[in-house]
Amino acid sequence: MTTAAMDRISYEAGGVLLPDKGLVANEIARLAPRLEAARHEVLADLELFRSRSPIPREKEPLDAAFIDLPERLLGDYRQRRQESELNRILATARRLAETIDRVVLLGIGGSYMGARALFEACCHPYHNELSRADRGARPRVYFEGNNVDNDAIAGLHDLLGCGEITRDGREPFAIVVVSKSGGTLETAAALRIFLTALRQACGADGNRLAQLVVPVTGASGRLRELAAALGCTDIFTIPEGVGGRFSIFTAVGLLPAAILGLDIVRLLEGAADMNARFRQAAPGDSPVLDYVAVCHLMERTRGATIRVMSTWGKGLEAAAWWYDQLLSESLGKEGHGATPLSVVNTRDLHSRGQQHQEGRRDKLITNVSVASPRRGLLRIGRSPHDQDGLNQLVDKTIADIMEAAREGTNRAYRGDERPTAELRLPRIDESSLGQFFQMLMLATVVEGRLVGLNPYGQPGVEAYKRHMNAILRSE
Repeated sequence: MTTAAMDRISYEAGGVLLPDKGLVANEIARLAPRLEAARHEVLADLELFRSRSPIPREKEPLDAAFIDLPERLLGDYRQRRQESELNRILATARRLAETIDRVVLLGIGGSYMGARALFEACCHPYHNELSRADRGARPRVYFEGNNVDNDAIAGLHDLLGCGEITRDGREPFAIVVVSKSGGTLETAAALRIFLTALRQACGADGNRLAQLVVPVTGASGRLRELAAALGCTDIFTIPEGVGGRFSIFTAVGLLPAAILGLDIVRLLEGAADMNARFRQAAPGDSPVLDYVAVCHLMERTRGATIRVMSTWGKGLEAAAWWYDQLLSESLGKEGHGATPLSVVNTRDLHSRGQQHQEGRRDKLITNVSVASPRRGLLRIGRSPHDQDGLNQLVDKTIADIMEAAREGTNRAYRGDERPTAELRLPRIDESSLGQFFQMLMLATVVEGRLVGLNPYGQPGVEAYKRHMNAILRSE
């Protein structure tokens, strides 16, 4: 089952198709053979990984397994249902939702950013403040282990009440901890603190503790060993060949999404639909290849070394943060790589808007907007006090204002020949987001192969970890 064409993400290069100053169609057309070659290499990488043949040194690491993961998970679910990975995820999510009211998700980088993006996009904007009934009997979710901020960790510790049983008899909280190795210090330190609080609440009942800690980790490593020592009831394995920033469609992202009641099958179906388009559509009709073409040409021929992901609405802000990591760690290597910048409009039009409109011409702005809001439309309405002059807009909705701001901003950019691209989601739901995340992951690895960079691995991130651990252990 795939998403209908009318529900697909739409993509267009808007302001970059300006004569003289922007890109023109024949520039993109000339790049088409190289785009096709890069796509072929990305798909060949997947076949190489699946073949279990030796990986050439220049291809290491080769974390291409994310590409066909949606189809593999869906196929397994349809064929084996009860024994499938998806069913295990759904069963654990149901168990946690029924027995606890708070989940602490511990992870950093790709180990939490996808889950947070799904949470902020799909859940009520004030999910954690709602009553349990208004949350659909789903737990509150808190994100930690993504920084070493003493006051933030202490504040969450205070909120959880150091492991007290809730008034309705539910368990105090559960921990979902995500770390492929278990050796990432930020997450490991937070786990030690919250695990201590949870152990105190459980007393001598080790079985109870084992049910309240759910690790998502590699096949081996420190966290796997700790999970075994605790006797954790449910342990999920991050598949081989899937790097952290590409892991949103593993238990890393799917388990938190399922805990929150999101339809993870539809999420994967959206990603699978984007895969089909990626494999079949030619340049000019492919969101993945066309977006790569515009980004690459704007950077190489127009000096647009800053890529602004401009989300129109707050719900996709965390998704833009997710993309920040994806782009930075994949292409920021060997002295190369555009710099990502995330903005939320109309909020940031009042902070960064001036610079984007009249500052240096080093930016490509990608507008990410949604055709239909998730909630009922709010109208300005008539007021007996019209000092604000808004009675002229009595029938306008907040969505109308947002759309006018988007179009007005784009007109202003076009007027000054500021390049933009457009990603339009039909709505914020699981299917659209599945397409969105898969599109950006595919586009990133295609661009890496296009310019001769390995988009997998993040050797630069390891340097600070080595120095940090050396400093701590030498004092």
